[in-house]
Amino acid sequence: MRAEESVDIAAPAEVVWAVWTEVERWPEWSGSVSRVRRLDEGPLAVGSRTRLEQPRLRPAVWRVTELDPENSFVWTATSGGVTTVAGHRIVPAASDRVRAELTIEHSGLLAPLVGWLVSSLTRRYLHLEAAGLKRRCESLAG
Repeated sequence: MRAEESVDIAAPAEVVWAVWTEVERWPEWSGSVSRVRRLDEGPLAVGSRTRLEQPRLRPAVWRVTELDPENSFVWTATSGGVTTVAGHRIVPAASDRVRAELTIEHSGLLAPLVGWLVSSLTRRYLHLEAAGLKRRCESLAG
């Protein structure tokens, strides 16, 4: 199962990047996240791990597998025979505007079942994250 969401944000890319990669503050602006704990110190980097708690889902440890500073990061969580890959990408639209693109993809033996069970929740959480990111970034950009 794959789900996507995108949102146009009236804020510079560096503001969006700073908000998005300060993952421990996600509960402040995203209704899809209730608690976050970084398991490593320093800025988000390949190999960084974060424990994320979301309503109606089991806590998961996400590991950054790809990171292109100021542009994108991908992280992966594995649980119960399913690997979930979440992508976060910033696409510049103008000097003070970007499009944020979010993706989630499940793979593995139980992925079809998990996808079926959580597809509507996944889409809702992507929407909540995108909307919250937009609100937070635009409020900071003033």
